[in-house]
Amino acid sequence: MGTRFVFLGPPGAGKGTQAALISQALGVPAIATGGIFRDAIARGTQIGKQIGQFVNSGMLVPDKLTNAIVAERLKQKDCKKGFILDGYPRSLTQAKALDTYLLKVRSPIDRVLYFKVEAPVVIERMGKRRVCSQCAATYNLVSQSPKTEGLCDKCGGALVTRSDDTPEAIRKRLTVYEQTTKPLLDDYGKKNILDVVNASASVEAVARQVQGLCLGTS
Repeated sequence: MGTRFVFLGPPGAGKGTQAALISQALGVPAIATGGIFRDAIARGTQIGKQIGQFVNSGMLVPDKLTNAIVAERLKQKDCKKGFILDGYPRSLTQAKALDTYLLKVRSPIDRVLYFKVEAPVVIERMGKRRVCSQCAATYNLVSQSPKTEGLCDKCGGALVTRSDDTPEAIRKRLTVYEQTTKPLLDDYGKKNILDVVNASASVEAVARQVQGLCLGTS
């Protein structure tokens, strides 16, 4: 089986949870752009300062910066055995940049897993989502609840509901996500490396699907 994976899917699909499980099983890092953005900003690196300007203004980080920081992260020693990219690439432009970098280091993507989930399921899950007001860590009141109600396990910050987690906003985000990622999924499908996961199922059922695809277990 491979050790270099891309997990794609809209917010609420549960890909982050599954990425963490496969990361532990394979001994390779799960990498989400949000995490490496926050790390670069906290460390005050040159690229981190540039990203911080966009993040603090509520703007999307440009592809050029996103691609650069992902490539920088993939150069680290813990990625030599493999990696799981959680939510990246998000567009054909990003995918081409990733392919170009991986071709240089002779480490192509083994499989792409798309976590397909129905809108009502996402709306229900998002209704249970809480985010730390200080460090942005994410929790779910059912599947990943904090140790102390209302407080972040990592920093003790207050947990809040995101203002854009309304049913109408979620449906809009899903529509935009599907429109944006369709060309990307079509491209991966043509390369014959795309697998679709039924992410509307329970966490346990999704885990069995993902483990079968990534670890060869059932």
